[in-house]
Amino acid sequence: ARMKRFRRHGHDSQRDKLKQELFQFNKTVEHGFPHQPSALGYSPSLDLLAIGTRSGAIKLYGAPGVEFMGLHDENAAVTQVHFLPNELELVTLLDDNSLHMWTLRAHNSVSELLEVGRKGLEKCAQGRFMVTSVLALSSGELLLGTEGGHVFVVEVPGSFSLTLPRIPEEYGPRRNLECVEALQENPRNPQQVLIGYGRGLMVLWDLQKKCAVQHFLGTQQLESVWWMEDGITIISSHSDGSYCHWSVSEEDVQSQPNKQETPPYLIFSGGMPRASYGDRHCISVIHSKTHIALDFTSRIIDFFVIREGKQLNKGEPSALVVLVEEELVVVDLQSEGWPVIQTPYLVPLHCSAITCSHHVSSIPLKLWERVLATGELQNTHYSRKPWPINGGKNLAPDPPQRDLLLTGHEDGTVRFWDASGVCLYPMYKLSTAGVFHTDADPNDNMNQGAEGEWPPFRKVGCFDPYSDDPRLGVQKIHLCKYSGYLTVAGTAGQVLVMELNDEAAEQTVEATVVDLLQGQEGFRWKGQARLDVRHEPVTFPPGFQPFALVQCLPPAVVTAIALHSEWKLVAFGTSHGFGLYDYQQRTNIMVRCTLNPSDQLALEGPLSRVKSIKKSLRQSFRRIRRSRVSMRKHHGNNAAKVQILCLHCQHPDMELAPVQRKIEARSSDDSFTGLVRTLYFADSFMSDGGHSTPSLWAGTNGGAVFAYVIRLPPVERRMEDKVTAHPAKEIQLMHRAPVVGLAILDGRGAPLPEPLEVAHDLARSPDMLGSHHLLVVSEEQIKLFTLPKVSAKTKLKLTATDGSRVRRVGVASFGSSRVEDYSESGLVVLTNLGDLHVVSLPAIKMQVHYPCIRREDVSGIASCVFTKHGQGFYLISPSEFERFSLSARCLVEPRSLVESSNSKAPISTSNTNQTQQDGRLTEDSRSVWSCLTKRHGLMEHALLNDESEYTRVL
Repeated sequence: ARMKRFRRHGHDSQRDKLKQELFQFNKTVEHGFPHQPSALGYSPSLDLLAIGTRSGAIKLYGAPGVEFMGLHDENAAVTQVHFLPNELELVTLLDDNSLHMWTLRAHNSVSELLEVGRKGLEKCAQGRFMVTSVLALSSGELLLGTEGGHVFVVEVPGSFSLTLPRIPEEYGPRRNLECVEALQENPRNPQQVLIGYGRGLMVLWDLQKKCAVQHFLGTQQLESVWWMEDGITIISSHSDGSYCHWSVSEEDVQSQPNKQETPPYLIFSGGMPRASYGDRHCISVIHSKTHIALDFTSRIIDFFVIREGKQLNKGEPSALVVLVEEELVVVDLQSEGWPVIQTPYLVPLHCSAITCSHHVSSIPLKLWERVLATGELQNTHYSRKPWPINGGKNLAPDPPQRDLLLTGHEDGTVRFWDASGVCLYPMYKLSTAGVFHTDADPNDNMNQGAEGEWPPFRKVGCFDPYSDDPRLGVQKIHLCKYSGYLTVAGTAGQVLVMELNDEAAEQTVEATVVDLLQGQEGFRWKGQARLDVRHEPVTFPPGFQPFALVQCLPPAVVTAIALHSEWKLVAFGTSHGFGLYDYQQRTNIMVRCTLNPSDQLALEGPLSRVKSIKKSLRQSFRRIRRSRVSMRKHHGNNAAKVQILCLHCQHPDMELAPVQRKIEARSSDDSFTGLVRTLYFADSFMSDGGHSTPSLWAGTNGGAVFAYVIRLPPVERRMEDKVTAHPAKEIQLMHRAPVVGLAILDGRGAPLPEPLEVAHDLARSPDMLGSHHLLVVSEEQIKLFTLPKVSAKTKLKLTATDGSRVRRVGVASFGSSRVEDYSESGLVVLTNLGDLHVVSLPAIKMQVHYPCIRREDVSGIASCVFTKHGQGFYLISPSEFERFSLSARCLVEPRSLVESSNSKAPISTSNTNQTQQDGRLTEDSRSVWSCLTKRHGLMEHALLNDESEYTRVL
């Protein structure tokens, strides 16, 4: 007995070691556009872009694949981001009045974004010390302007000092000046700084002499300032939509702005008459006699200009980078017409709201190239200039395979994304709206301004959340990567079958109407009407073109589809039943009504009592992601900003414990019991163990499984003879839990290959000699049945162990990280608690489990999609996918190195923990600032004793 226990222990240890080689959980990269961006920064020396968000995230981007992410511990919005000139450091300001220092430090030849300092100014004295503006000086110091009109000078690195500008008494008490709205360094003299106050006064301050050199008396509320590179001319923008020119001179006071010619480039946001253009988000670009108002899709957060040579305030402008609330737009200022440059990352996934996702692994090269070429035809309006932000080095290895992520959208489009690597790159966009007559007004063209309108408006950006008709929304997608056939199913019962065509084609798409109620009496559909199909020929552009259409009646949401491109069959299901369609002969083969007579909710439709998926997602995101703090006007609203670029100058939640409960029996009269959750094609043994036959399997919300035998005519008679389908088997799970997954395992216990996979020599033939097994995954258990008898063999109850329900399931191959040719098939399961499980096949034993998504994030769990190699994606916001991996071998994550040309000692972090503890100096109400020096690791506190004096404590 002792020897037996010893052998078992040895086997378990060996298995545990193998598990470590197969399974490993990592959240790897966030794809898409940051949700609720609130701040923008740029380093010309590092050539890096930084975006801060209202949830406290900070994200850095350089060359494609160079990405970094940090997260502030504080639940506060990032209001400003500033890179230190020629350094690897940046500073972030949060709207809780805390300042944070970050650095890009190399570790094992890969850079990491680390927070190395955290300090807070108190909100005392009616907010006098709330930081409103930050300026990173070329000397390495920071200037902090406050709401009370004070300006602090912080020396980084080294010790620091605080000084307040002397304001002449004749301009009134300091409190009347309002906050410091702007700080700008003289590009020709780093000792001079322009301080702009809210009431319009601007003071030219000499840092060395510690005195005011000149005063500019503006009369309007100040919004922003820009110092031209000649060091003489200053431009100020104001709340009334005006901007003024001022000249630096020897006179002490300048009360009137100068009248002078417009510089070669003038770029400003805002400035439009509110009465006429209050709903537009514009940036005006004026160059010589050209004046264009770029009309963006959402509120402008901030913008900057990239110069040739990547030097701030030097060189000719090459690109305008604009961060708006829903996307990042880069305008090429050197090509005729100022076209937009296509972004390799930060692409707004939510141009139209995402309604579903579909991942396809290992795309054949021929299909990949055809999709890519088709997408190129759609991008002729983009600039041919390369992406202008290229900081850092991408050290990640080339992706081992070509992967596609397809997203379905509310406006009826399907977007193809290159999901092979770190950058989720847009490849091609397909629209299904052309097949139907929609509610869109052909005369309503938002891109065209009124004739003779001045200035001329040009719509830029692709974010468009408005759908012509919500019935166009895409709910299910299935792409066969071997044949190029694509199935797209929608909100109003439409199922389109498409084929990839490299040329444009004109054709009529006729609908095959399928009545899923089968004429049963007593049923009356109360939901939406079906979409009207165009009866005239439609010209479809190159790409995926529809040639067959199935219209389900009632026109309810399509809840499941399956495509078998070898048999030329499509299966579809709704809340009322399922059917089988032959897209080669374009006829329907069979229909099965699954509607329970008492299930009245299934007849009301998604636009009445039952919320649409889109509405559910939006409400859930709004509830989970809502920021607890509002944006202050001078923190996050850069509605008015001006930059003048002169080219020719005279001078060079708390988690809850899982609920323990037993399996709950569900009565047959529960709502939506007939809703079809999953459909599955298989070639297996249905009547006896000697002859296999094609079959269709369907699982419903009420725990029922229906199996149909399919009879296919010989190949030579395929177009003449009809395909037939007959009921073969029916299973009713006792606990009536929804069936969320079906699969058949061959004689070796391996899942059956995909259609055409064996024919393309990409999978070995299934074992048809040994016994096959049916795998049924319900919300509460995983059960294995023998075929053809359909007798229960083994099961794994999830509910009985941790109170969880299965929400998503997929079959994946897990390769060993140590032995190249060893792999195992596993069942990947996501539960309503946000936990990921891997279950072995065919043994049905739990292997590993990891917490992944917060259980409260219902939308994230509902949006999850698995890959065939142990990775996955889920929405962490309406515009961002979180990518994760369960595989120890397959891992897609950023690996980047950023180096500075400035050779300096690395920043010390010996007192990082101390800084985090002492960052907020609440013990002494006089404490305003805490600073960690970068080189010496010294902690210094500045204690403000009164308005004019401070004490430095080492």
